[in-house]
Amino acid sequence: MIAPYGTTYERDDGNRLVRVIDRAGYVWATLSWDGDRLVRLEVPGAIVDGARIDDPLLGEAHRIIGAGAKPANAGERGPDATTTMTALDWAAPAQIPTVAAPGRLVAGAGAAILNVIALLAHDAGIPALRYAGRYPTSALFRALARSFRTTATEDDFTAHLAERLGGAGDPIPVDFVPAPLERLGNPHGFLELRVGLERAVIDRVSYEPGGSPARLVDLRAELWFGDQVYARVAAFDVHGELLDGPLPIPRCTSEVVGQQFPPALAGALAELVAQAVPAPIAADARRWLAT
Repeated sequence: MIAPYGTTYERDDGNRLVRVIDRAGYVWATLSWDGDRLVRLEVPGAIVDGARIDDPLLGEAHRIIGAGAKPANAGERGPDATTTMTALDWAAPAQIPTVAAPGRLVAGAGAAILNVIALLAHDAGIPALRYAGRYPTSALFRALARSFRTTATEDDFTAHLAERLGGAGDPIPVDFVPAPLERLGNPHGFLELRVGLERAVIDRVSYEPGGSPARLVDLRAELWFGDQVYARVAAFDVHGELLDGPLPIPRCTSEVVGQQFPPALAGALAELVAQAVPAPIAADARRWLAT
């Protein structure tokens, strides 16, 4: 099967997904199966071991091994395991997994795993997935929004954060409908395409619509400060082909660099940040930035 932006989904004789490869030849996922049981999932930066283990935090879980780590024996959580995630029925995943220590994953690996889950759920006809873990953070919501659709807001999701810090509970009543993206690699990074170009990663910098300072505007990756364009970095066509760049970002020589903000400006910026972060930490963010 070939997707709209040229991604090929290779399948075995049982119609199980075994490889995701983009039109440029970059491999974004490789899966090994034993019947309907996942043996191994490999994405850039991480390997998920399909064997189920008993994790002291999550209960039944899978090990996620970081890039370059040597796998431990099957069924063991060795010291080389980067972290763990709640166990899934990979043939028909019906929940969003909890990752015990998402900060230990290589950048982008967690989102790549979530996209495979979205692909498998879509294949299995799962209408929507919910999250029952203890970390309903803004970062998780934004990662999910790249591979799923939801009518809920980020605040709807993160409002449950404080009540779950002591442990997981019932699934949060927010439906995530599988809507997997396509990644298209290039020598400088990759693009994420779904209904058009939705994100570009160039030299490890992420450009997204509405982003700050790195922003994606009309198929262009740019740097913005406030309402002004500071630098244009790259341009793409509607199919994700690089038309121009990446261009070097000029050094900022403004005299305000390194200067302390006036109290009134610091207070105004603190208020903006407080509005942008999850409600449970808004007051702390406002207080810390304003001082």
